[in-house]
Amino acid sequence: GSVIHAMHHEQDMRRMGGLKGKLPATYAMMLIGTLAITGVGLPLVYALHIPIGLAGFISKDVIIEATFAAEGGIAMLAFGLLLVSAALTSFYSWRLIFLTFWGETRADHHTFDHAHESPRVMIWPLYPLAAGAVFAGIEFYQSFVGEHEAAFWGASIFNLVADGEETILEAAHHVPSLVKASPFLAMLLGLFVAYRFYVARPGSADAFAKLNGVLYDLSFNKWYFDELYTAIFVRPAMALGRFLWRRGDGDTIDGAINGLAFVVVPSLVRTAGRMQSGYMFHYAFAMLIGVSLLVTWFAFGGGG
Repeated sequence: GSVIHAMHHEQDMRRMGGLKGKLPATYAMMLIGTLAITGVGLPLVYALHIPIGLAGFISKDVIIEATFAAEGGIAMLAFGLLLVSAALTSFYSWRLIFLTFWGETRADHHTFDHAHESPRVMIWPLYPLAAGAVFAGIEFYQSFVGEHEAAFWGASIFNLVADGEETILEAAHHVPSLVKASPFLAMLLGLFVAYRFYVARPGSADAFAKLNGVLYDLSFNKWYFDELYTAIFVRPAMALGRFLWRRGDGDTIDGAINGLAFVVVPSLVRTAGRMQSGYMFHYAFAMLIGVSLLVTWFAFGGGG
């Protein structure tokens, strides 16, 4: 949001670049956030139960390690998918940093010349968030997933037993060192690919996209989820709504009300009007018919 405000509401980072000097505070906060979300830390030191790294490194690694510790085919599939997700997260996060803040600007001169830091009301809230991204994982590691996790969580979460009496979190601390290092290696892979595409060899990403046109289109269009969602849910729902509106509300409900108001009621009024002849013997005859009906009803037990 800070970058969009500084760039006069420009939201396409392909039209940014070179903003590191223009927005130093925003760049620093974005860099800390990227280091956290991509999981930057020291995995070998972390393997010795001395967590050193940003919050994203500690939280993400514990999840990946616990998945591996669960064992079984589904767990291994989830472990592999999590590593792929870690690499992709690193790639698109560093891509954002490189395209937005590094290199030459791709914005028009007017937008770039007027780019400036956002007001303090937008920048200052980022400082405690950045501090949390740096220190929260180290500070709360022992309470969340370390030695004091049982006392901290109590019965609020259910810690599955992985092997005998050992819980998943306990087993996660004893997975092989390569497993502990794998999320960090996945982060480095994503960083390397992003740096090669957008810094070392600008334009190579476009060449790669052309070389893999079908995969690029599939990814660029989000696997066509929006189109599928529209075809499967939105259009049928709109068609049903139109049908209920035209046939249900329009023809049935409105038609019944309009028919009652403009056909049935006027017909009854006209009929009743014709019955009001003004002759006394007509009214006496109607009263006689009514009395006869009442007597008949009482005679056949209605009065009982």
